[in-house]
Amino acid sequence: MNTSKSTRIFSGIKPTGHLTLGNYLGAIRQWVETDQHRADALFCVVDLHALTVEHDPARVRRLSRQAATLFLAAGLDPELCTLFVQSHVDEHTRLSYLLECTATDGEMRRMIQYKEKSARERESGGSVRLSLLTYPVLMAADILAYGADEVPVGEDQAQHVELTRDLAVRFNQRYGHTFTVPKAVLPTVAARVMDLQDPTSKMGKSHAETAGIVYLLDEPDVVRKKIMRAVTDSGTDVAYDREARPGVANLLEILSACTGGEPEHLAAGYDSYGALKKDTAEAVLEVLRPLQERHAALTADTAYVDGVLRQGAERARELARPTVDAAYRAIGLLPSV
Repeated sequence: MNTSKSTRIFSGIKPTGHLTLGNYLGAIRQWVETDQHRADALFCVVDLHALTVEHDPARVRRLSRQAATLFLAAGLDPELCTLFVQSHVDEHTRLSYLLECTATDGEMRRMIQYKEKSARERESGGSVRLSLLTYPVLMAADILAYGADEVPVGEDQAQHVELTRDLAVRFNQRYGHTFTVPKAVLPTVAARVMDLQDPTSKMGKSHAETAGIVYLLDEPDVVRKKIMRAVTDSGTDVAYDREARPGVANLLEILSACTGGEPEHLAAGYDSYGALKKDTAEAVLEVLRPLQERHAALTADTAYVDGVLRQGAERARELARPTVDAAYRAIGLLPSV
């Protein structure tokens, strides 16, 4: 592996559901085509984050392996990047507690995802897990342990990277320079693929309603059916207007991301929603076909996937341990003897 790249990046995906077309077009494809080539890149299945909500243990294990396998199937190369599972590297949780001792209660409660999810639970008479309140600190530990310069994230996670920056600066000021202060990097293309049935909401992998979500491992007929049934807008002309015509705009952006054309120019080539949906479905299938074929081959070679994850975790530990050890010393903890 080439470790001479001057920039280090860290990014990860939670195994809380099957990976979607939104995950691929919004994040994974950029990891594959750009990030692993230009930087010392670490990509992680952040399985500890999946425990912040009600979950089935066997499903978390299954989805963690599936996510790692899909990362490889999409084109992440262990010779170019480091691919691993978060819980395999103890430094994440070691550092997380130190950052909990650096963060404030008010900061945690201002996090948008916590505010939204806790409000929904209160309305139904329930309560969220404490880990949902503190998980942005674990996310900060994920990033700071590796001295990452950049964090490729979607817009919905940018607030958490800002918290990470604040905690790094505060720790450095209080206890001496220990952490690199990272910056968030938003994807340049298709950063937000929207739900086909609710084009004002992001295509999320853990949504209860799945009719508007294209999963990376969906059968071709299922993909076609979901796209052909996509919600469009009033009127019949095909025009690109994200505010006034979100359904058509979403289809045009997906088609654009799969073919490389500009949404505005693509719109001019269609006089019906049906033709747009048909071409979008075929373009998506062309993107998914090689990924699904590679996934099937890797699923049959569990020893290879295990080896990649084992080697990735070993390198991740080697990178993280000096920084985390330095943080333990800086904050005042007695070294082990």
